[in-house]
Amino acid sequence: MTVSSNMFGEKTANSKIKEETVTYSVGNTVFKSYLAYDQTLKGKRPAVLVVPEWWGLNEYPKMRARMLAELGYVALAVDMFGNGKIALNPTDAQAYTAPFYSNPQLSKERLEAGLAKIKEFIQTDPANIFAIGYCFGGAVVLNAAELGTNLKGIVSFHGGLNGVPARKDILKAKILICHGASDKFVPEKEVVKFKHQMDSIGVTFTYIDYPNATHAFTNPASTENGKKFNMPIEYNKTADMNSWNDMKKFLGALVKQ
Repeated sequence: MTVSSNMFGEKTANSKIKEETVTYSVGNTVFKSYLAYDQTLKGKRPAVLVVPEWWGLNEYPKMRARMLAELGYVALAVDMFGNGKIALNPTDAQAYTAPFYSNPQLSKERLEAGLAKIKEFIQTDPANIFAIGYCFGGAVVLNAAELGTNLKGIVSFHGGLNGVPARKDILKAKILICHGASDKFVPEKEVVKFKHQMDSIGVTFTYIDYPNATHAFTNPASTENGKKFNMPIEYNKTADMNSWNDMKKFLGALVKQ
């Protein structure tokens, strides 16, 4: 049995985790997403879509998918750009993500393609499917929920909040927002606007601020990327661990419902 450490320094036995690349198409674009699940478990189990930061489907979202698999979920880290495309710098990342911000329906379409794919696996419990996202991915899962994607719950980690206005009549997912209190990419006015909009239609949501946490606070590569590209981002291990635990409690409670 191979023993390794996850990003929190915890020892994990990963030989039981099945990993594979799964492909599917939307129009003329082929998507190469990453599936992880515990192959020793029997029966159906809840599933989680993992939407990456604006860098694309690099090792970070794959690691999160493995961590979810270790918790007993079927996890699919979603290729949002197509062909497994990855951005190596902010200029490319902005170019890859710009179409999603200008057309929120594109986010919904791409996420729902991943949703359809994960439902194909016999391990997936179709009544318990969730989505989590990081930065760009957080905005994607929130927008998809607000546009009516059929998910039981979504979690946005340091994601943008300035998306489409929610409509209570089509919103199906429960919402958890994990926000860095020192996030300079998501200003306070955006937070206030989001909360007001949700409150105005009577939607119950959970919003948590993590002290001294910047944008991208969950990714250990953020400190290096912040220095390399002169961006106000930094890894915060305490906020990372706390937000992950908050996510586990949130998803766990919904699975029981």
